[in-house]
Amino acid sequence: MSDKIKKVVLAYSGGLDTSIILKWLQVTYNCEVVTFTADLGQGEELEPARKKAEMLGIKDIFIEDLREEFVKDYVFPMFRANTVYEGQYLLGTSIARPLIAKRQIEIAAETGADAVCHGATGKGNDQVRFELGYYALNPGIKVIAPWREWDLHSRTDLINFAEQHQIPVPKDKRGESPFSVDANLLHTSSEGKALEDPWVAAEEYVYARTDDPVTQAPNEPEYIEVEFEKGDAVAINGVSLSPAMLLTKLNELGKKHGIGRLDLLENRFVGMKSRGIYETPGGTILLAAHRGIEQITLDKGAMHLKDEIMPKYAEVLYNGFWFSPEREMMQALIDKSQEFVAGTVRLMLYKGSANVVGRKSPYSLYSMEHVTFEEDSVYDQKDAAGFIKLNALRLKLLKRRGQH
Repeated sequence: MSDKIKKVVLAYSGGLDTSIILKWLQVTYNCEVVTFTADLGQGEELEPARKKAEMLGIKDIFIEDLREEFVKDYVFPMFRANTVYEGQYLLGTSIARPLIAKRQIEIAAETGADAVCHGATGKGNDQVRFELGYYALNPGIKVIAPWREWDLHSRTDLINFAEQHQIPVPKDKRGESPFSVDANLLHTSSEGKALEDPWVAAEEYVYARTDDPVTQAPNEPEYIEVEFEKGDAVAINGVSLSPAMLLTKLNELGKKHGIGRLDLLENRFVGMKSRGIYETPGGTILLAAHRGIEQITLDKGAMHLKDEIMPKYAEVLYNGFWFSPEREMMQALIDKSQEFVAGTVRLMLYKGSANVVGRKSPYSLYSMEHVTFEEDSVYDQKDAAGFIKLNALRLKLLKRRGQH
């Protein structure tokens, strides 16, 4: 294998599994490894990843803060569509993978690497998302997926490999982890092991980003205002914030009020069903707020068209086709609809819920003159008779045919 791969860019977290992968690449492919560690707001200290990479002999180490790019160029475009997968999931894991893949391909070009590597297993969606991104951006890139290649089939095998190659194994990694966690600024996802039985409720310790809405959340509601421009949130309570800082603030508010918990049994792209415990506190508030500002600014036809294509858009993102022409086409339609989606939404946060209680916009399509129950001079109620008769015509004809 050594003559096939010369240099590989590894998506490296600094944890035990990716450290094992790093060494395995060196041993198996006898190649140079470049590590790439992305700060997407997962809440972990990343400098230890640099030290571990250096300890394993890595010279080219990339550690980058991508939080602003992540929210501005990936999370916000997705939320303009009010994207939910299978009616509930806000796609926190799915939306992070295209950015990681993009930077890996860019770093490969910068360093002259001929391959990229990820740590996703052969059972999940992430392998698909990473690799579709790689191939879309560099069709000639070589892809290494260790979990589909190596003969390390158990936790014991992994630990033995680590000890054989002097990779430190933390004490808490020697036993079976109770579940697997993926996190970024948008959400936390917990899956597997203790969570695999869909009949058994998740224990409270599973939830890392939200306080218990019943026992810990405040007993009084909190009201906030979120301001929008062209479909993107730009301020909270009158304070302008960058995309990442705005989502961070919404996360703090959502955590406090226990907002954004989801226990979902979903359909994976690879064909099986899986159970995930998701926490998306800021994203849940943002979705409610965006829906609220669209209610007052979007034309009925535009709103309904968006709602029609949203499930398809969500499926495309979930399956890993961010860089596909169909996603770009739908994004163009969605973004066009957001030109006048601007104004302020007031929400009530209380015991796990985020409810819109007010909205205003300089581009409002809401006319009190037209909807008032009092006397008005802009709407002739007699016009409704002809409108109804024309719409009833085909129903009358159908009924008459059935009477023959």
